[in-house]
Amino acid sequence: MYLRSLPRAARASTSPATTCPRIAFRQFQSSSRSLAPTFSATTQQPPMTSQSQVRSAHAISNPTLAGIEKRWEAMPPQEQAELWMQLRDRMKVDWHEMTLQEKKAAWWIAFGPHGPRATDPPGEWTKVWVYTAAGVAISCALFLAIRAFSRPPPRTMTKEWQEATNEYLKSEKSNPIYGISSEGYSGRGHVQSKPAKAQGISLEAE
Repeated sequence: MYLRSLPRAARASTSPATTCPRIAFRQFQSSSRSLAPTFSATTQQPPMTSQSQVRSAHAISNPTLAGIEKRWEAMPPQEQAELWMQLRDRMKVDWHEMTLQEKKAAWWIAFGPHGPRATDPPGEWTKVWVYTAAGVAISCALFLAIRAFSRPPPRTMTKEWQEATNEYLKSEKSNPIYGISSEGYSGRGHVQSKPAKAQGISLEAE
């Protein structure tokens, strides 16, 4: 609209009544200023389709929003998008004009416990504990079964063998500063196992 009026203003400025260039330029500036508000007013208004007008004008029926908490995740994505678009258009008007059912549905869809915010189903932690206990029990049973059919420990894992090792290290003056050969040593040295009889181990050479 503004661009179409420029040739008219230019022709008016070149009329015989305005022969002076300065007067013509001033008239051109005044005409452009008078047309500028009209142009800005037309560009600031956002386009609004008839479909969005109908959506915002009419409230969504209660049967459409009834039980939305239970039906939302089972609805097809297209129906979810359509319902959310209707609620979004309704929220553009004064919230006092919205029904209580529309407010509840809009809040629940935006912040309700569904999708990534869904809570754990009932009994979820019970299943976790039961499965964990079953896994630990099976592991212990496998360990004991393998241990029962394995060979006995070697002769070096007996108290007698380890005591003999201590005596040998003392005779060799091993670690005389703070170890087993040091003065006043009262530690156990290498003794860490049960006697051979308690373990059923034979000390005789094979």
